[in-house]
Amino acid sequence: MYPGLWSIGVQLHSAFTGSYAPGHHSLLLINSPNELAAKDIGRVIMERRLAASINILARTSTMYYWKGEIQDASEVLMLVKTKTSRIQQVMDFVRSVHPYANPEVLSFLVEDGSLAYMKWMDEAIPDD
Repeated sequence: MYPGLWSIGVQLHSAFTGSYAPGHHSLLLINSPNELAAKDIGRVIMERRLAASINILARTSTMYYWKGEIQDASEVLMLVKTKTSRIQQVMDFVRSVHPYANPEVLSFLVEDGSLAYMKWMDEAIPDD
């Protein structure tokens, strides 16, 4: 379905039923090597209005395999709240500027949540 029509359908569904249409919004997890990189990436995502909100969490301890070896690192985790229709744009941008060769960008569909918050997200992120 066309993203604009999907958005209108979601708004009508919410207006008539007073409930949330699952899957219209998503949460992305993005790790960065430091707070400066996370803030730089997050600022552009926000300026492009690809997300309604981004949380940047303090250093996290991360273990992962890289080139056959277990790595142990400190990273900064970004929680990016966006419309599901914007995920590809966010991922493309992150891959183009992220300092990692293979940045972590994972998305999770929002199945339910505060209807008022979801409406605010829709207002914050323009339709496609």
